[in-house]
Amino acid sequence: MSGHSKFANIKHKKEKNDAAKGKIFTIIGREIAVAVKEGGPDPANNFKLATVIAKAKANNVPNDTIERGIKKAAGEGSGVNYEYCTYEGYGPNGMAIIVDCLTDNKNRTAANVRSAFTKGGGSIGTPGCVSFMFDKKGEIIIDKEECDMDADTLMMTALDAGADDFNEEYDCFEIYTDPDAFDQIRENLEKAGLVLASAEVTMIPQNYVKLTDENAIKCANRIIDLLDEDDDVQNVYHNMDEE
Repeated sequence: MSGHSKFANIKHKKEKNDAAKGKIFTIIGREIAVAVKEGGPDPANNFKLATVIAKAKANNVPNDTIERGIKKAAGEGSGVNYEYCTYEGYGPNGMAIIVDCLTDNKNRTAANVRSAFTKGGGSIGTPGCVSFMFDKKGEIIIDKEECDMDADTLMMTALDAGADDFNEEYDCFEIYTDPDAFDQIRENLEKAGLVLASAEVTMIPQNYVKLTDENAIKCANRIIDLLDEDDDVQNVYHNMDEE
């Protein structure tokens, strides 16, 4: 996993979100609505809601916004029903892309996702066509500037907390977990006093596609940017080597 630090991309995404907080608030709001509907409004008894709240805090969503979202979702007739759906496809040079969505209108979402691929010269594939190229992992990123521990101490802390793997990059530490153990490990690390720059269950590419042609890079970024701008899109995973 070394050599593909996501930390610069995380900071870049947060800068983009700071310029358009409505997007991240929409994402979190929908995830809260689904989590509350499925498991109730108490995060102590709702693992999924606790995970969404952790994600919200990592993205600097204010506590009162989180609480309002939970109360709204718990209210009678709170409204819209959201469904998860996933699309898989290809970008330039066979680059693999997975798109996770949460929507109240699958027809609209499917059309928008297809349009994003088409505008970037990519194509939608069949379910499962690229997901086998990724591993589902819990991923926790820690900013070196926010961490008082040295690498060895942090590695032992992470492994003692139950982590599967630990990696040091020039500006951050990466901790990987089994997805089923992710929430407990995240809690263990927070109790140890660590500040988490990012904490999520994600899809890690097994191999990366290096794009060198300027037009191919431009097309790939167009697909990703169009998908990121769509409120129905929760996450975009890809195996483009961005270094």
